[in-house]
Amino acid sequence: MKLLTFQTEKGLKTGVKTERGVLEIPDSVEAIVERGEAALRELADRVDRALRDGAEFLPEEELTLGPCVPHPEKILCIGLNYRKHAEESNMPIPEYPILFNKFRNALVGSGEPVPIPREARQVDYEAELAIVIGRTARNVRKEEAMDCIFGYCAANDLSARDLQFRTHQWLLGKSCDGFCPLGPYLVTRDEVEDPHALGIRSFVNGKLRQNSSTADMIFRCDELVSYISRYMTLRPGDVILTGTPEGVIMGYPEDRRVWLRDGDEVAVEIDGLGRLTNRLVQGD
Repeated sequence: MKLLTFQTEKGLKTGVKTERGVLEIPDSVEAIVERGEAALRELADRVDRALRDGAEFLPEEELTLGPCVPHPEKILCIGLNYRKHAEESNMPIPEYPILFNKFRNALVGSGEPVPIPREARQVDYEAELAIVIGRTARNVRKEEAMDCIFGYCAANDLSARDLQFRTHQWLLGKSCDGFCPLGPYLVTRDEVEDPHALGIRSFVNGKLRQNSSTADMIFRCDELVSYISRYMTLRPGDVILTGTPEGVIMGYPEDRRVWLRDGDEVAVEIDGLGRLTNRLVQGD
């Protein structure tokens, strides 16, 4: 099942993507994730009835999408989690997952503009597979970790490199407003046969920049969930960005780096999860 959110005059609403369009549903994404399998069974029945009874479906192309998980308690990110990306960054392969975080202010949906901070001159893209946690996880064994995942979505870990490396802490360059596009869909776990065998790509103004596979991950999804759960409780709706493959601007030779700028369109595409597209605009 593919869940999404969209903007209305009454606020953010939730929908299910179907072959006829988007079916609006009264439940929030958070409520569905919290209730898990029971909620998904009810949704499947509701969609079947709507298809059978000729209910109204909304044209997706006419909707203004929001982030597919709009209110996570935590947005956790993993740095240098693809071997070839670590190599292009001239950094050693990590012995442990490198964790940093973003906040809700960074969330935007597919199609929403992303403002470039006035002082940022080196804005970069990072195509990433995101995990969405489906049940409370604390000290979870690796063998049980995949059962704690509700689903997956595409993410763009936008990064202002000059702000990121201004100090030893990466936070400033990672958590600017709009720097975590998420979506377009939250795809339930049953639709993703193997999250470690997905093609992952990014495009800038239609030109392919990253073209890899999640098979190049250093720490796999089960390892990440297990590792993080040893130190902090993961809760339903928490989002984990699992790292980016090679091909980011920072990995280019210095004389070939052309950083993102006003008007650039960045798209992230992951097999089975859809295409996440955002345009950068100069901020105030």
